Amino acid sequence: MQTFKELCELRYSVRNYTSEPVTEEQLDYIMECARLAPSAVNLQPWHFYVVSTPEGIAKLQQCYKRDWLSTAPMCIVCCIRHDEAWVRRIDGKEHGNIDIAIAAEHICLAAAEQGLGSCWICNFDAARCHELFALPENEEAAVIIPIGHPQPDAEVPEKNRKAMQEIRD
Repeated sequence: MQTFKELCELRYSVRNYTSEPVTEEQLDYIMECARLAPSAVNLQPWHFYVVSTPEGIAKLQQCYKRDWLSTAPMCIVCCIRHDEAWVRRIDGKEHGNIDIAIAAEHICLAAAEQGLGSCWICNFDAARCHELFALPENEEAAVIIPIGHPQPDAEVPEKNRKAMQEIRD
């Protein structure tokens, strides 16, 4: 059994996938892990769209113009429901972005545990995504996560992380 640290070390941003599909069991497991993610005041202000058709992936490519995206057999569009997010009273800070980030990372780590690859995509046209997928007014597409089997010959990038003494006091 892997430790959590080993799982974190294993996970990297995959940008080239095989055509092998993600099984329903794997997807169910991944989404159950997202469902279990913590959120501020347990409000769970999120909604997830599984995009797995060629037409759906083509729509996502209109929002994120990278050829490699078409190699992923599926993507999960992680959305914030701002009207359901907790707002800190003292300064008005809404925590929907934090909550969706926690759930999205649960998705990525669950995918890694299942032997699948993933990649955070935040640099996309969220307004275009909202339009193309006819998302409800209260939802914002915050993260797109492609998921699939990494190409076996893909180069695994080195994890270049700051030293512990640079991030901890």
